[in-house]
Amino acid sequence: MSQLASVPSNNSPYSDLPPIITKLFEAKARKGLSFEKLAQAIGKDEIWVAAAFYGQAKLGPEDIEALARALDVPLASIQNELGSHWWPNRGLGSVPPTDPVIYRLFEGVLVYGHAIKAVIHEKFGDGIMSMIDCKINVTKKPDPKGDRVILTFDGKFLPYAKW
Repeated sequence: MSQLASVPSNNSPYSDLPPIITKLFEAKARKGLSFEKLAQAIGKDEIWVAAAFYGQAKLGPEDIEALARALDVPLASIQNELGSHWWPNRGLGSVPPTDPVIYRLFEGVLVYGHAIKAVIHEKFGDGIMSMIDCKINVTKKPDPKGDRVILTFDGKFLPYAKW
């Protein structure tokens, strides 16, 4: 499926990212690929691939090669902008977020964050859930009242050190 596609690179969040990101989004749209299908093609998780598209994950050399093949984008183009010399500047966007989906996730942490923290401490002790060693899944659950979004954060527990 070939589609004409353009991404307004002067708009946030694209304006804060390397220009190759726009080309990757356009190539993804031209090929009609979802993040899930692209992730399968390059052997990664769909959330991780989407994070890389937003400059929030570091592509390794093998990831860059696989992405170039999957999207028919010149390998050198991706290497020149996202290669070993480039590192993510994580934490894209304003606080509080203005995008409705991201704002609702933010709101969920604001409303339920202390409750989640308390339950984590009760079940695991004094520590945190790692976002460095974390897998995130998004699934769709049909429901007669409207489809449900199920988010799963599968993070490693890291206890605070005592010294």
